[in-house]
Amino acid sequence: MRLLAAALEWAIFLVLLPVLFLHPRVRQGIRRRLGIYRGEVVHKAGPRVWLHGASAGDVLGLVPIVRELKALRPDARVLVSAITDSGASMAEQRLIASGLADAVTFLPYDLPGACRRAIEALRPDVLVLEYTELWPQLIRAASRAGVRLAMTNGRIAPENLGRYRLLFALAGNLLQCFDVLMMRADDEAERALQLGAPRDRLYVTGNTKFDALAVSVPEAHDEGLRAALGVKGERLWVCGSTHEGEEGPLLDVYTALRREFPDLRLVLAPRYVERSSRVLAAAWERNLRARLRSEADDGEAVVVLDTIGELVRVYQLATVVFVGGSFTNRGGQNILEPAACGKPVLFGPRMENFQDSVQVLVGRGGLQVRDAVALQRILRDLLARPDEIRTLGHLAREAVSAVRGASVRDARLIADLIPEAA
Repeated sequence: MRLLAAALEWAIFLVLLPVLFLHPRVRQGIRRRLGIYRGEVVHKAGPRVWLHGASAGDVLGLVPIVRELKALRPDARVLVSAITDSGASMAEQRLIASGLADAVTFLPYDLPGACRRAIEALRPDVLVLEYTELWPQLIRAASRAGVRLAMTNGRIAPENLGRYRLLFALAGNLLQCFDVLMMRADDEAERALQLGAPRDRLYVTGNTKFDALAVSVPEAHDEGLRAALGVKGERLWVCGSTHEGEEGPLLDVYTALRREFPDLRLVLAPRYVERSSRVLAAAWERNLRARLRSEADDGEAVVVLDTIGELVRVYQLATVVFVGGSFTNRGGQNILEPAACGKPVLFGPRMENFQDSVQVLVGRGGLQVRDAVALQRILRDLLARPDEIRTLGHLAREAVSAVRGASVRDARLIADLIPEAA
């Protein structure tokens, strides 16, 4: 069955080859994705820990773990991999620049040769996969090489149980390869047990993305960014991580609100920056004065964020925030980041991928709305009551502070897997 699984992976890879080589989100680092390295990746001696986060948001969830891990084992050499180009860029910004990590690379394609070459080149002692990144060839290659395996922020949605059972029927039970399984919540740990995870290697430690917020929130007085956005004393509505089909209704809501609140400014931050020009065109179609963040300020009321790594800084300047991916079938985006900045956070009904965050925030600074009409009504009410905005922002920050601590627990379990330095 494992040969069949490998054959299926090769077939899928060949079908997706044009996308993998040309898509703007994953076209960097092709050689490394094939497991081809030239020379040493890490030059310093010491045990090696390889941590993987798929995207920029996932990499942010690793930052507090790495911080705690380096405090426990300063001799450990940390490598971080990502799937998306933006994930690798985020790792460079947050981990390499701060001296917490020694190297950044890309996850190899899940093919036998690519994974074997990557393990041989990187020579990790411990491999840490985030969420449920169950890559059969990578996990098998690591196991054969004697690498200790850990999963952090483990999540298993109930609707995916059948898919995991099918995967395990083809590739073997991958959960049994792990030395430590760190799950986010009790119900997800129970589902891991249903799939055959070893009970003595299973821990419920929480979600490190809550801790990541404490790492990523910047200083409030970001005057350089404020000037770049053209925001002086005006109120600012920030719509973060928006997706296709959301910006149009949001711009319509903004147009209506401007009639009552002429000082209101808008920043739209599409989840994928390559969509920035289309979002800008949608604003122009509504006769709104708009520009890209990278362009000079000329008093425009709407700014489209076309830079990477600035969104949390923009949240810090906001009066109120809406988080996208929640009016579409994307299943939501990170609502806790603006909450950690002390901002009221509004979001739509489609939050399937962030239910734990919804439970943290609803009733404590987070407001879920069913559609754009309800969004406009609630925003009008909030903008008319500045004291309520401040109260909700305070509640949101406190709600996030109350759920931190998973990174310390995860780092200790990972540190126990690291061999002593020679």
